[in-house]
Amino acid sequence: MEGRLPLVLVLFLVAAQSSAGYRPLEQYYSDGRYSSREGAARRYVDHFLDYAEAATDHETSDLAYYEPQRFGKSTFDVTEYGAVGDGRTDSSNAFLRAWDDLCGATGGRPTLVIPQGKEFLLSPLSFKGPCKSKNLWIQLQGTLVAPGSMNAWDDDKEKWVQFMHVNGLTIYGGGQIDGQGKIWWDYCQEDKSCPRPSALSFHSCNNLRVSGLQHVNSQKNHISINDCNDVDISHLKITAPEESPNTDGIDISASNHLHIHDSFIGTGDDCVAINGFSSYINISRVLCGPGHGISIGSLGKGGAYETVEEVHVQDCTFKGTMNGARIKTWKGGRGYARKISFERIRMINAGNPIIIDQTYVNRMAASTDEEYDAWSSSSGDVEISDVSYKGVIGSSTDARAVYFNCGDGAGCRNIVVEDVEMTSAVAGKQLFAVCNNAHGTSSADRSPRVPCLLP
Repeated sequence: MEGRLPLVLVLFLVAAQSSAGYRPLEQYYSDGRYSSREGAARRYVDHFLDYAEAATDHETSDLAYYEPQRFGKSTFDVTEYGAVGDGRTDSSNAFLRAWDDLCGATGGRPTLVIPQGKEFLLSPLSFKGPCKSKNLWIQLQGTLVAPGSMNAWDDDKEKWVQFMHVNGLTIYGGGQIDGQGKIWWDYCQEDKSCPRPSALSFHSCNNLRVSGLQHVNSQKNHISINDCNDVDISHLKITAPEESPNTDGIDISASNHLHIHDSFIGTGDDCVAINGFSSYINISRVLCGPGHGISIGSLGKGGAYETVEEVHVQDCTFKGTMNGARIKTWKGGRGYARKISFERIRMINAGNPIIIDQTYVNRMAASTDEEYDAWSSSSGDVEISDVSYKGVIGSSTDARAVYFNCGDGAGCRNIVVEDVEMTSAVAGKQLFAVCNNAHGTSSADRSPRVPCLLP
């Protein structure tokens, strides 16, 4: 993250400066190209900065919420169950004993406490419900650290810390989750399909809240959310090196009604990935980069039927990302991706700022040449419709700043482009748009113009 202004310093600047008209985040969120520009683009910058500053103000006011708390007999401190917290002694069994008591508690405010100033080594483990209380809390103030050897995993190498069938769970605090991912990245460098754990996984957990944590160097995904409903994720800082493979920030599948907001995500893959059978996903005030942007898909691999709808991304910044706002579906897939919007989006030296690829085929994902050939020759598309881009501004590292690559069948329908204004990160280079069988409307009258949309 070299060269990035630390989040703590951003918070300090917001708190310390209050003079009228002062915008402490403008230099950070802006590449300086629109500071004096009037019109629609300037209005979107102003609107975005208002949201960004409100978000950091909110985070500052919430810091007291993350101070250590105790709730009497309903508090279960892992150190009282034998967890050592020296970073070397395995505390997994102590955590499970504390969890059993927490999950069985019925009175007060059942809270599992992971105290600050300690580093707890955990082997792969699952916290399972259902639990007796309608609501549970985990106060994470210390650090959870993964084993330094892959041998700690037996047959299931897909998970490290997992919650299953736990409803009404809130995880909060200023603690850290360290996946020790480098050993996995190095080992799997030659084999991209090598199984690796998600650092923190939630399966069938409804009414879930996660806030205030730091996640670093996951083995694969930092957070995986599967088959969950009513989820709020906020005030997270998720980081991994730009070259770390498949280290998605937040990976969502078969889940509904999620809100991800007021967070920083900079990894080696998607900041947020939204996979099949997910709907009503709202992402706001997220700073993304480095990474591969915010992605819907990929959907429809191997002819599978998958759907995604009602995804709304707003007031987000993409800085130094490989992609920006991306929708990706496999050639030959079935299903649909629809009712998707990207509004008030800022690109700072981002690649592929706006991209739809309805004919995706990845040779690296094929087990054999025959499988790849079958994918390449397959017919049919995941239907893509009702997608809008409004108020997308900033700078692109690719001259092709808008790319709608739709299939030969129905193509992409009802694509709307409004108030898009970007410049090239390379001085003097002109930006342009490319469309293949994409239908919609564009009011973009500045760079890049999008005249290639079909009626």
